[in-house]
Amino acid sequence: MKIGISLKNLMVVATLAVLTGCASVPMAPKEQDAASKTFKAPASNMAGVYIYRNSFIGKALTKQLLIDGVVIGETANKVYFHREVTPGEHTLATQAEFGENALKFKAEAGKNYFFQQYIKMGTFKGSAGIQAVSEEEGKQNVLQCSEAK
Repeated sequence: MKIGISLKNLMVVATLAVLTGCASVPMAPKEQDAASKTFKAPASNMAGVYIYRNSFIGKALTKQLLIDGVVIGETANKVYFHREVTPGEHTLATQAEFGENALKFKAEAGKNYFFQQYIKMGTFKGSAGIQAVSEEEGKQNVLQCSEAK
């Protein structure tokens, strides 16, 4: 019985480590991070996109992030990306357990858009999704994160 209980405790600790551990990704210079956090309006012919991940679950996981099918990097907890895109329809996608989860949005010139990548439980490993958030919520969360390259 004691061996079974010890093995059970070990499995619980290992699961918690995977769900709450830390992952690292290449980070942008501090000056770039500070400039992005001013939330300045993008150029008049572009739209700003902020994509952040700020959650307790899945800290040990990194997930690819794509804009219009092009990988912009990998996310980790407390990390965000800031990019500019041309006006029009775009697709944000994040690596999921089996393929990608995607979200389409229409960007208007001169505006900033905010999106949250979130980790969710999967069958074999953590998966990810992406959702649009309000400008207020997005800014608050981006300020708690650091910019990735």
